[in-house]
Amino acid sequence: MKAAVSSSGKDLDDQVDPRFGRCAYFIIVDTDDMSYDAYKNDNSALGGGAGIQSAQFVASKGAKVVLTGNVGPNAVKTLSAAGVEVIVGQTGTVKEAINAYRKGNLNAVSEANVSDHHGVGSNTVPEESLSQVAGGDFGRGMGRGGRCGGGMGMGRGKGMGMGVAPSSQTGAASLSRDEELSSLKNQIAELRGQIESIASSINTLVKK
Repeated sequence: MKAAVSSSGKDLDDQVDPRFGRCAYFIIVDTDDMSYDAYKNDNSALGGGAGIQSAQFVASKGAKVVLTGNVGPNAVKTLSAAGVEVIVGQTGTVKEAINAYRKGNLNAVSEANVSDHHGVGSNTVPEESLSQVAGGDFGRGMGRGGRCGGGMGMGRGKGMGMGVAPSSQTGAASLSRDEELSSLKNQIAELRGQIESIASSINTLVKK
């Protein structure tokens, strides 16, 4: 069986890279005989969507399990959809992680252990992702409206719509400043994930 390990280098004796989507290399190991191939992670420099693209890459190489330090929710969803197990919290060398897995000492997870911050401040939306949406040819568009009483929302539909509802509709006037900030940050996080998922789908279609 093939296992994908996020690595800081090209060899089994290199350290596990704690980052999944932005690791330096992926080492795909055959757990039966410890033969392996190393691949430079070209997704590490992406402005956004690194987790999704990396998940698609390791799945395309036939990996059935991922061993890494940390993984975000978008990557977990992509890996899960591809039938790939995820094991987090790995440290030490790639070989040590593989040996621990072969001994049955590691357990898969179904949820992320970090948020998707995409290498930027957690309260900002990557400009690259927004430009992809604004500048792309979205024939199917976006516009399923409003979580939180008509706030910002995106979905399948015609056209493209991202609108902020008046505070009287969202109930923002009755919220404290901190509560309102928290709500807006949550909306940004949701939008970020949706933007990256859409951009990833577009990239996949373009490459076909």
